Amino acid sequence: MRVLVIGLLLVTLFGGAVTPIADAAPSRKKAIWGPVVRDGKSQFPIYRDLGVGLYQTTLSWSAIASARPATPRDPADPAYRWPADVDLAAAQAPGHGMSVSLLVTSTPRWANGGRDARWTPNDPKDYADFLEAAARRYPGVRHWMIWGEPSKESNFQPLQSDRKGPLRGSGARGPRLYAQLLDEAYGRLKALNRANLVIGGNTYTVGTVRPLNFIRAMRLPNGRAPRMDLYGHNPFSLRRPDLRASPLGNGFADFGDLDTLARWLDRYRVGRGKKLRLFLSEYSLPTDRRNREFNFFVTRRTQASWISSALRVARGWKRIYTFGYLGLYDEQPNAQRDEIRWGLLDANGRRKPAFDAFRRG
Repeated sequence: MRVLVIGLLLVTLFGGAVTPIADAAPSRKKAIWGPVVRDGKSQFPIYRDLGVGLYQTTLSWSAIASARPATPRDPADPAYRWPADVDLAAAQAPGHGMSVSLLVTSTPRWANGGRDARWTPNDPKDYADFLEAAARRYPGVRHWMIWGEPSKESNFQPLQSDRKGPLRGSGARGPRLYAQLLDEAYGRLKALNRANLVIGGNTYTVGTVRPLNFIRAMRLPNGRAPRMDLYGHNPFSLRRPDLRASPLGNGFADFGDLDTLARWLDRYRVGRGKKLRLFLSEYSLPTDRRNREFNFFVTRRTQASWISSALRVARGWKRIYTFGYLGLYDEQPNAQRDEIRWGLLDANGRRKPAFDAFRRG
């Protein structure tokens, strides 16, 4: 569950009515997570209608390589089981004016001593070998996310809960191991094609390790930050996206703190002298009622209004590389009444006000 208990009051705001407009031109400023196919139909015409320029999906190393490959850098190794939906996305996206971004995560047991998929590989080169195979399998892909939310214990191990203030000793071990994984991945992907863009960090609003602490502790054995092209962050928020908002404080960073996050990156030289742009992979607003993933929800009008605000910031601030929305469709209702209604479309494919807000933004 994404718990964003950070001293905020959940304020429900109502925006104006959203009117339909013509198809939006594809923009890299807009990214999305959603299905490739639904009910036998490609969803890429919908993404094109929304003006999406970057389609995001996941590559699970543990699912694709459950057995150790004999030639791990070769995508044709018989141990690999490449997912059909990713193959289809890579084939369809260019014809709809889109690029694909792949988030590569989950360690197979043979690579981490028999632990579950959250645990980092014993040798970062094994992960880099898989990335090389994936990059050869999908030569048109240029955006590579190195793990998703490694600052969260349910996604990455080893990781210890932090406190306010810099991490020390064993508390810094997780971010440092992640730094080695990221730097090895960067070197391999750039050796294959200098045009590959490597997205690192990939923190979110709060976390087992809060963003500020993760940024400070994400260091290689030589004390330098790992190499990356873009810094990934998922700025989930209980308030309207507005960079003029008061900081959350305590090392947290929601959408309103993205300017603060950028200053942290600069202060701790994460970009090695460059001002890294922000790859906002996931932002989502569940509507209507409680759900199993988030500890908040908003009205449908608020969802549309806040998405408009987020896209206005993304368009106007060059430091943001892309803004990604998580969830094209609401989940189908279930007996527990805790389905996630985060979609731009409801579970039956009907447009919510947020659909036109995203398309217009």
